[in-house]
Order: sequence, then structure tokens, then C-alpha cells
Amino acid sequence: MRGLVLALGLCLAQGAFAQEIDRSPRPPVNPRLVGAVLLAQPTGDLQSQAEALAPSAVVSAGADAGPPDAVARSLRPMPRPEALTTRLAGLKAASNAPGLDLSGREPDNEVDLAAIPPPTRKEERKKRREKASMAGSVCGVSAIKGEPIARISSKVSGCGVEDPVRVTSVAGVRLSQAATVDCSIAKALNSWVDEVAQPAFDGRLVELQVAAHYICRSRNNVKGARISEHGKGRAIDISAFILSNGKVLTVAQDYNRLLRRIYKAGCGYFRTTLGPGSDGYHEDHFHFDTSARSGGAYCR
Repeated sequence: MRGLVLALGLCLAQGAFAQEIDRSPRPPVNPRLVGAVLLAQPTGDLQSQAEALAPSAVVSAGADAGPPDAVARSLRPMPRPEALTTRLAGLKAASNAPGLDLSGREPDNEVDLAAIPPPTRKEERKKRREKASMAGSVCGVSAIKGEPIARISSKVSGCGVEDPVRVTSVAGVRLSQAATVDCSIAKALNSWVDEVAQPAFDGRLVELQVAAHYICRSRNNVKGARISEHGKGRAIDISAFILSNGKVLTVAQDYNRLLRRIYKAGCGYFRTTLGPGSDGYHEDHFHFDTSARSGGAYCR
């Protein structure tokens, strides 16, 4: 009978203890978790670190408190170590740097610079020549030397050049005076000298005598006539050819078969070619222009 009473009392005590545990909002202490938290700290005494992290969570030793070194788990998250916070901030700043990819993915179409052989001496010399050849050039053509100048305007309707250049040489042949023209006539003259005139003189042509370039006037200086292509920067007049031996061939006095041939070939490079016998106004020079007229070339 006495044993039955003791057993009943023990069951009631256990039920009350169980109800008290169920009502507690704090979960039971996990000694393994406490040990892992303490081991995660960098250095120092484990017990002092546990007290610093959760000073109110240390359970006094006793029969119902569990192991004497156990720390009760707080519902509040533990503070992040300062060293870890600093490192994460540094990684975030590095990830925002332009051109830096920390995603770990392989970039698309990545070029392996180590696999590209260095340029040979021949290639380096070629690049230096190309860079040097473009120095002082205009109109995007290395063989046309000169300088771009400011837009030319005029009070006379029809005169002026939108994008003029001052040309000093074409295809390695200097001009007797810097010619103010637009790029259309500069390119045409460069091609004609390179492909026609210079080969005709066996590479001995060194200078072109320029009789006229940009000037705001009427055609053939006739009063009341239309504005000449010279007034638009699209014409140039050549009166003589100077060779490397000093010989000068003028259109006025040396219009021989050679000069006739290179003049006739100009029809494939310019829109208008006028020379001796064309209209009486061009007996002593070749007139070349790149007029904007419709239709084909006008060659006389």
C-alpha cells in the first residue's frame, strides 16, 4: 500500500514537471551545439567567450541543470564576429569593381593572351611604317599629305567648301603650292598621279605645277556665268610636270604624246577634264574637277 502511494506521487510529480517544461518558451540546451559555438571562436578561453556571447545563458551546476559547462541557447541570434564582418565587406566591395567577376563562371569567348605569339620584327616594322605614313595625312588616305582647315563660307551664293583640306602632296609627288580643295578632288588626283602620271614618267615625277585651286569666281571668269567648280573646292588646274632630273614639261609648250595620254586617262578619275583644244580657255593647263552634275563624265 505504501509503495503504491509513493508510485502515484512520483507519477504526479513527473506530470507536473512535464507541464512546466511544455510551458517554457526556451528549448532545452543542446550540449553539442554549445560546444560547436565555443569552438568556432578564434582564440581565448572557451568559458569566457561563452559568457561574453551569452552572459545570462550559463546554467549553474546542479542535478537538474545538465552538464556544468553547458550554455543555454538564447533565442536572440549571436553577434557576427568583427573579423568576419570586415572580410565580408571587403569581398562585397571587390565584387562591385568593374571588370571583376566573382561568380566562378567561365567567361564566354575568353581570349588566352598567353597563347597569342608576340608580333615578329617584320610585323612591328610594318605597323611603325603604317603609323608613320598616316602622320600628316588627310581624307583618310596616307598618301595625301596636308591638313584639314576650317569651313569656307562666302557671301557669294554657290561658293564655299564644307570640309576643306590644304593638300601639299599626293602619291609622294609634291604640289608647287598648297591646294585648298575638298577630299573628292584630293582623292581623285592622288589616284590619277599614282596609277597614271607617275608610271608614265617611269617614277621620275616629283612635282606638279598647280595653276589654280579654290577661288570664288564664275566659270572661265566670264561675267554672269555659273559659279566655277573652283569656287566649290572641287577643281584643280595643273600647268606643268617637274621630273627628278629638273626637267619641266609644261602643258603650254610640251603637249606631246605623253602628256596627251595622261590627260586622256584622267577621264576615268574625274567628272570633268578640260585641256588644250577643248574650249579655248584651257590651252595652257589641265582642268580636273569632280562636279556633282548628273550623267557621265564630261571630257573635252
